[in-house]
Amino acid sequence: MDVIILGAGGHGRVVLDILLQAGQHKPIGFLDNNKALLGRRIDGLPVLGGMERLQDIQSRGIPGAIVAIGDNGLRRGFGDVIEREGLDIVSAVHPSAQLAGSVSLGKGVVIAAGALVCAHCQIGDYAILNTGCIVDHESMIGTSAHVCPGVRLAGHVTVESGAFVGIGATVVQNIRIGFEAVVGAGAVVTQDVDPMTTVVGVPARVVKASPSPDEFASFLAPSADPRDPMHVSPSGRRVRPG
Repeated sequence: MDVIILGAGGHGRVVLDILLQAGQHKPIGFLDNNKALLGRRIDGLPVLGGMERLQDIQSRGIPGAIVAIGDNGLRRGFGDVIEREGLDIVSAVHPSAQLAGSVSLGKGVVIAAGALVCAHCQIGDYAILNTGCIVDHESMIGTSAHVCPGVRLAGHVTVESGAFVGIGATVVQNIRIGFEAVVGAGAVVTQDVDPMTTVVGVPARVVKASPSPDEFASFLAPSADPRDPMHVSPSGRRVRPG
């Protein structure tokens, strides 16, 4: 199936590579609201325009799309938009990822190289399981959650909608990470994490309420344009409004 990729930033390039490696879908181009990217080629694929081009994409006979945006809220929002436009939402699963036969995948899921997902796990819509992460048996990953590279989730772990588990974090068995919570890089989580809180350290402890949208965008996209911190493009980068 021909597909369009929403988001031409770093995560978009990762998703493009996964699609090419898997060979199940044919990427045609990117859409990104960052006007500076219009007409450029990213890893050989053209940036065709912004979100306003979705209907044109359909008229060109491109039936599928995938959202490649690091920010959890934006990813879910743009997913809802393309679903309303009637495009088929595809997933991208790297061929080196290992998924048990009993794993359940939602739509628009991205599973990167070397990820391991064990028996009877449920992966929600628009979730990201990033490079080399481990999701052990009977765990549940909620809608638009992001499990970063090298994360280790033990069995019966629940990561609720919109939560972010930072690079290299470890979560012991039977733990619940609340919705839109943030687990810092390298943390070891031994107790449930309340919704919309941030935990760091070994063992993980609460340091603050959930970061503001601006702080969270900076956390996900350190290359963000500092000139206007309130404008976020589909790539997850902040840019001056056009």
